[in-house]
Amino acid sequence: MQPETDQETLMIVYTNDLHSHFGAMGRIAAMVDELRATPQTSVLLLDIGDHMDRAAPETEGTMGQANVDVLNLTGYDAITIGNNEGLTFTPELLEQAYAGLTCPVICGNIRELDTGKPPKWMKEHLIVRRSGMTIGLIGATASYPEFYELLGLEALDPRTTIADSVTRLRDQVDLIIVMSHLGIKLDEELAKSIPGIDLIIGGHTHHLLEEPLRIGTTMITAAGKFGRYLGHISFRKNTTDGKPVVVEGRCVAVENGEESERVLKAISIHQEGAKRRMDRTVAVTERELPIDYTSESPFGNLLAQAVRRYTGSELSIINSGQLLMDLPKGEISEGMLHERCPSPINPCRMKLKGADILYTLEESLLSEMTDRAIYGFGFRGKVLGGICVDGMDILYDPSGAPFDKIIQASVQGVPISPDKDYDVGTLDMFTFGIGYERLKNGEERQYMLPDFLRDLLKMELQTAGAVEDSFLPRWKKNGV
Repeated sequence: MQPETDQETLMIVYTNDLHSHFGAMGRIAAMVDELRATPQTSVLLLDIGDHMDRAAPETEGTMGQANVDVLNLTGYDAITIGNNEGLTFTPELLEQAYAGLTCPVICGNIRELDTGKPPKWMKEHLIVRRSGMTIGLIGATASYPEFYELLGLEALDPRTTIADSVTRLRDQVDLIIVMSHLGIKLDEELAKSIPGIDLIIGGHTHHLLEEPLRIGTTMITAAGKFGRYLGHISFRKNTTDGKPVVVEGRCVAVENGEESERVLKAISIHQEGAKRRMDRTVAVTERELPIDYTSESPFGNLLAQAVRRYTGSELSIINSGQLLMDLPKGEISEGMLHERCPSPINPCRMKLKGADILYTLEESLLSEMTDRAIYGFGFRGKVLGGICVDGMDILYDPSGAPFDKIIQASVQGVPISPDKDYDVGTLDMFTFGIGYERLKNGEERQYMLPDFLRDLLKMELQTAGAVEDSFLPRWKKNGV
């Protein structure tokens, strides 16, 4: 590292929302090495969360250790957590993964419910010194209180915790940087409402700001998603008053080029280890289970059965798009279930009006719904797909007019009443109004963490008679 002088440049280099795109990490590490070799420049390397994503077999098969090793070998100076770290890993699993992390985790709005303090592997904020400047690092992650509470954590309002940290640090530092896994709208709100923030590096909403956005005296930036860009913003001290001023800020496309051999080697080792672990047999089936996105299919029914059984509900409603391919007969491994159901989506139970159930069933018979591409909220499928159910029988006329195809839907032989509340097992993503939007009307919601849908599939495949039951029709055409 160059000696610290008033003329030395401080370059803040950052990534956000990599989502375990390991294919970009070797190139990013090499680009960081090149920046560190810039004369009279000191690099501070930060990650703004969602580095881990359990949809990637390297992450799932190593419980995040592959990501931690890449962070270490790339030489990150600090990271914060995103919802993919905070909500798809239990606190215990995340503590195990971060036990070998060589840089601090900074996040000020997460507390343990039993102690009222941050987890021991997490710091509310941090002061570091580079290029003759003192820098205050403040972190925050998107707040999902109901979900975090199920994991024994409290998610505080990040506006409050960031404001408190700014007040505590402002007089001690030259530069305050907020590592914000909160999304662009909240970043803009923070810049307008909290004085004293010099730089907000954002994430969560996957926004790309190729040049920093200035709001008042605060700069906002972010580098998109999936490691497609590497961001950096440089500061130098003003020669008159000694205060940091921005020299340059931009996001650079991560294109083909030299890659870090040390990072590539670590990824390769973890890929081999993850494959061995994911190859473990968890069930054996005697029948292939196909999936169909436009009509009823056994694999979709099996998932609906699994959700109903797990949630203890009288009926279940899920979408077939959660499953990416057929399940073959024979030995079924962890990796096969992960490949077919990679989404970090959890089951939930709710009270739902019969009218909302009937509307959702009608929607499921529209091609514009089943073929609809869906993004975000944990969904990793290609299209939304149709509705799969368990605990319910549906008689319909496919030639009927839109929203007039369902002749009768029954639970235990009794037709569904529009005004009655039903106990429904479904998926957490629907409660956010994603896809089949009337499912968000459910009340008395009970989110069930930490098990994912693939965990439920494994349990269902291990249940006697479950595979045979999945071939029993729920949707029946009138007159057939």
